[in-house]
Amino acid sequence: MPRSASAPTTGRDRHSVDAPLTLDEAMAHALDLARRGPAHGPNPQVGCVILAADTADATRTAGTPGATSAGGAEASRPRRVLAVGWHRGAGTPHAEADALARASASGVDVRGATAVVTLEPCNHTGRTGPCAQALLDAGVAEVVVSVGDPNPVASGGMGHLRSHGVAVRTGLLADEGEELLRVWLTSVRAGRPFVTLKTATSLDGCVAAADGSSRWITGPQSRAHAHTVRATVDAILVGTGTLLADDPTLTARPPVPEGEVGDGVPEPAVHQPLRVVVGERAVADDARVRGGDGRFVHLATHDVHEVLARLAALEVRHVLVEGGPTVATAFVTAGVVDEIHSYVAPVLVGDGRRAVGALGGQSIDDAVRWSTSTVERLGEDVLLVARAVRPPP
Repeated sequence: MPRSASAPTTGRDRHSVDAPLTLDEAMAHALDLARRGPAHGPNPQVGCVILAADTADATRTAGTPGATSAGGAEASRPRRVLAVGWHRGAGTPHAEADALARASASGVDVRGATAVVTLEPCNHTGRTGPCAQALLDAGVAEVVVSVGDPNPVASGGMGHLRSHGVAVRTGLLADEGEELLRVWLTSVRAGRPFVTLKTATSLDGCVAAADGSSRWITGPQSRAHAHTVRATVDAILVGTGTLLADDPTLTARPPVPEGEVGDGVPEPAVHQPLRVVVGERAVADDARVRGGDGRFVHLATHDVHEVLARLAALEVRHVLVEGGPTVATAFVTAGVVDEIHSYVAPVLVGDGRRAVGALGGQSIDDAVRWSTSTVERLGEDVLLVARAVRPPP
């Protein structure tokens, strides 16, 4: 599933600032805190927990080269939580700065403390200052990291800290950290937006009947779920064919809360993704996709890689492809689809339009294989989320 700001959190969110935590528990709590930040935007979701110094550990030497894992007896000893923080989106304080500010506001001295962070502290000045230096200036003696930062612009924080005598440990709950940041990490490592392809089909793989009609193959629960996904991505993309056929708005519209009748029209979500139309045909001046907020882009090209490069330049980290079979086939053929959201309804259409066109294979050995991530029932429909099978980074 894509990143979600509304992802469920564990019981560790109930910890008070003074509750003692082991390093593992502190990292789990930091991951929960990170999920509170927005899933969309150019920046990753990051959480930070600052623990009191482990006074029982007299053998640890600050800045020990090669310290790479948070193991040993000190990892299992609970420590008092001094402060917590998380990142709330581009332009706001990073998680480490947020935690340090909270500690300062509470009159808490963090000198000699351990900062437990889900992502390597940044080492550059962008919209905000470098977190690695902020931790140094605060006198933090140890930093424990789940995942290293692959962004060449911002990375280097761990090296900077080590070179100034701070003990740095990496890889704590690394699998969980990679999962939380999967979309952002994939985008940074690949140098392009993470691509989610959405399909809504019948049991026999049709997105429309022979006459082109498609409303509605899937049920209301599937459509409501799709809008929650829209609210977590940076851009929604369709081709000019879909635009001409459906005149979509491409907005994120959350479902009306249960028990609230109103006029039956969902209110727009707070976050609205960039609306992207791809193709050389013109977009009419009165097309609904244009909207009135300036969040519309027409990319007059059929080159998938050019599309992704131009979206990356707009700081799009996650694009949801909702176009028809032509666009879906182009993205799959280009090998850039990272995840498929396949909404399947218990309907048989027969002679209809398939979700994906010819991919060039002649036998089952040529089929493009995916890995099933989750399967979820939505009313009468089923949502299968499949991930691309690629070598690990």
